[in-house]
Amino acid sequence: MSEKKERIILDVAYQPQVRTTQDTKRLMLDVMIALLPAIIVGVLQFGLYPLVLLLTGVCSAVFWEWGYRRLFKKDASIGDLSAALTGLLLGLTMPPTAPWWLPVIGTFFGIVVVKQLYGGIGKNFLNPALAGRAFLFSSYATIMATWSIPNALSGTVDGTTMATPLAGMYGDGLPAYFTAKSMFMGYLPGCIGEISAFALLLGGAYLIWRKVISWRIPVSFIGTVGLLTLIFGKSGYSNGQWMLYNLFSGSLMLGAIFMATDYATSPVTLNGQLVYGAGCGLLTVLIRYFGGFPEGTTYAILIMNLCTWALDKAFHRHQFGVSKADIAFKKAEKLAAKEAAKYE
Repeated sequence: MSEKKERIILDVAYQPQVRTTQDTKRLMLDVMIALLPAIIVGVLQFGLYPLVLLLTGVCSAVFWEWGYRRLFKKDASIGDLSAALTGLLLGLTMPPTAPWWLPVIGTFFGIVVVKQLYGGIGKNFLNPALAGRAFLFSSYATIMATWSIPNALSGTVDGTTMATPLAGMYGDGLPAYFTAKSMFMGYLPGCIGEISAFALLLGGAYLIWRKVISWRIPVSFIGTVGLLTLIFGKSGYSNGQWMLYNLFSGSLMLGAIFMATDYATSPVTLNGQLVYGAGCGLLTVLIRYFGGFPEGTTYAILIMNLCTWALDKAFHRHQFGVSKADIAFKKAEKLAAKEAAKYE
């Protein structure tokens, strides 16, 4: 009788070794599955054209990674689905009426410049999808800030475009047809994949259940934004109302659940993840209150990506079985040896 063989992958980043049956492809696939509710809401509100942008993002990201690695004679890596996920995430950060060629440019920057030039998956220090979005926003600001009217508001608003709730909240005022409930469900303008907090939270719950991500970064990120906006508020809104509006609008949920949790650009230490998430939340609020435009999630995460190494160093794990007292003793022993060497 033949025995069923199970593929075992060893994660040797820290000792002792941890046995896991998950590989990169399975992880990326789980994230794609978790994004399905947000994709469905985007299509229901903006029609079928967003699917063109998403497919263009996926195909172009895979092409750029395949082409780069083939050109420089490196092993093929498109099978791990990381490039496809980058293209999908970048597509979800596009306005629903963006031209089809915009994701092509964004994925080139994210895949080639940010990811492959630094060694490929796991070696990039910025989230490739967010870096691509930041590049597009700085290069094509008008296109990236043009929002179409969702189907849920088609009979309420005249015209073909409208401002997002965040623009109203931090500008002239929020129209009455925007409520916490409508924002939570996704009845508002915005990027394809960011409009429904409910759909994104469903995806986040799936990822936590599958143990693809930890709760620490999303909870500390979203919790920090909620706490700060509750405390400081804004005139014209009750503090609780202002907090809910900030939580359910913009790209906060998409960024906190699917972008900030990127393995390569977020801390691996548990305390580091909490500080990292809180830092993302703090910067998001600061940019929203004092920045030149109301949305700050993208740049908050990219800034904290640059701090990941420092957080891991500050909260680094100690060798298994070695106590803090043992480490302190070794440091004292080394210091004493240096002092003794001065008199030899």
